[in-house]
Amino acid sequence: MAWLERRQIGLYLAAIAAGGSVGVVVPGTSLLEVAIYPVLGLLLYATFLGVPFASVGAALRDVRFLLAVLVVNFVFVPAVAFGLSRFVAGEPALLFGVLLVLLTPCIDYVIVFSGLAGGASDRLLAAAPLLMVTQVLLLPVYLWLILGRDGVAAVDVGPFVEAFVVLIVIPLAAAAGTQALAARYRGGRRLQAGVLGAMVPLMMATLFVVVASQAAAVRSQAAQLVILLPLYAGYLLLATALGWFVGTSFGLDVASRRAVVFSGATRNSLVVLPLALALPPELALAPVVVVTQTLVELIGMVVLVRLVPALVPHAVRERPGT
Repeated sequence: MAWLERRQIGLYLAAIAAGGSVGVVVPGTSLLEVAIYPVLGLLLYATFLGVPFASVGAALRDVRFLLAVLVVNFVFVPAVAFGLSRFVAGEPALLFGVLLVLLTPCIDYVIVFSGLAGGASDRLLAAAPLLMVTQVLLLPVYLWLILGRDGVAAVDVGPFVEAFVVLIVIPLAAAAGTQALAARYRGGRRLQAGVLGAMVPLMMATLFVVVASQAAAVRSQAAQLVILLPLYAGYLLLATALGWFVGTSFGLDVASRRAVVFSGATRNSLVVLPLALALPPELALAPVVVVTQTLVELIGMVVLVRLVPALVPHAVRERPGT
């Protein structure tokens, strides 16, 4: 397992490359889409299993961190999303897809990637319900401000509720039960150790399934989607800088600042994809727009796992009271 952890970044890149190759070459890989929630749920179960639940309670009382995450995601990011969306303002499907994905902060694998970079996973876990509720309430508002009444009419909260239950509630309950077993029984401790030792393979499986299931759809629309690559890459750069700025301005500790950076940079693409699939025919390209963001973001996350610890090093002197 130590060998896997030392080489995890290279292995994640290999999983992304393999998923892309298989998705393009092998027919029918889009059917792997049904496996996204199960593999992501297993990954999050393993992630939650490594977070002491006592620390989650303390994280809920960390008002400065919660405010920093809200400011990044619902004050600064909407302004960035609006600015970047101007580049596709003449294409309704591209515009709707870009706004849909950039306006919704991630609540699932952000916890995993932040933890890999030494971020405060427990605080992000505690913030997940707040982020979910806030984005459900504010997404229609932002779409109304930018797109008008038609943008609001297309929003359905169903996919948000389903994703929260499948990706947060169920894995969280399973992890809590496993931790309780581990505290009392040797078998529980073995199970916990085995699951935690499988983190790298689970992450590789998740990356492979997500990329392989969507690669063919992206390739088929590549000519129309090329403009999105610099747009999404630009978002990652801007959101990373904003996360660093807000985390520093709020005087957060190193782990919390790293978590704020990841919260701003990652988007809720896997949750809003079902919503995009339910859009009317004239917006049929929107799901592929969302998927393209997923592919760019996954590569960006692998880079940020290495970059963020350098951007927010432990050597930085922390302010009093952090």
